[in-house]
Amino acid sequence: MKRFIEGEERRQVSLLPKCLDDYIAEDNPVRAVEAFVNELRLAELGFEGTEPATTGRPSYHPAVLLKIYIYGYLNRIPSSRRLEREAQRNVELMWLTGRLAPDFQAIADFRRDNGTGIRNVCRRFVVLCRDLKLFSQAIVGHRQQQIQGRQQPGSQLYARQDRQAPAADRGEHRTLPRRLGDGGPHPAS
Repeated sequence: MKRFIEGEERRQVSLLPKCLDDYIAEDNPVRAVEAFVNELRLAELGFEGTEPATTGRPSYHPAVLLKIYIYGYLNRIPSSRRLEREAQRNVELMWLTGRLAPDFQAIADFRRDNGTGIRNVCRRFVVLCRDLKLFSQAIVGHRQQQIQGRQQPGSQLYARQDRQAPAADRGEHRTLPRRLGDGGPHPAS
């Protein structure tokens, strides 16, 4: 019964492209991340470790870890452990990092130690995207959520609900940019 689609034999030698660049399309967002990070002056933005230490084990360049961080942000991968796994199996991240796969602790330490630099880069990235008109606007409205259960007038929950109510009652809205490449409205999460 040969009526099913069958895969290739695992031990069969195949002629895959030898160049990792052949797997990444010209319009893939990782190319924009690569170009953006390569143009940054990381020391001026507040990143630590831009000059290699003369002793000890060599470290990853902050640009490599920043590329991983931005890739995770754009693809909604917040976990350092998940980013470590993606760097080992995801072709886009292999291309972006030159097949480097830092462990989760190196990624987490980079985030912890370079908060100022990451905030500065994010500001520049948003400004660049706005200048290139890569963001469109989506309106997200606030609404007061009803909390069930008994609430005492002096309780912290009761006070917090009262503080949040005026913004919802005034009908305040804020605009959020859509993610790059998304066609639909930005999620309110």
